[in-house]
Amino acid sequence: DVQLQASGGGLVQSGGSLRLSCVASTNIFGGLMRWFRQAPGKVREWVANLDDDGRRTTYRDSVKGRFTISKDNTKSTVYLQMNGLEPADTAVYYCNIYNGGKNFWGRGTQVTVSS
Repeated sequence: DVQLQASGGGLVQSGGSLRLSCVASTNIFGGLMRWFRQAPGKVREWVANLDDDGRRTTYRDSVKGRFTISKDNTKSTVYLQMNGLEPADTAVYYCNIYNGGKNFWGRGTQVTVSS
């Protein structure tokens, strides 16, 4: 019973772009939507937020101006558009939905940026 499924990762050269997608089961889609990432040997870190009404976004400083979080309610999907990728962005990326007092996590998708 997969509730969140992330995809879109891959190998890209420095300066390249990727768009991550995370499809959610309709019963959990809503609330605060977030992306996190975890690099090898490091703790998982928050990357971006999108609030419930889809109007307010926040980003960690290192990705501001390069990453964009968005959603499509008709597809129950949250996206992370990543431009100007850098080797430091290499990590497993996870989508997260906080809805109804519960946290839902998807399986991660690997993003690797070569220099």
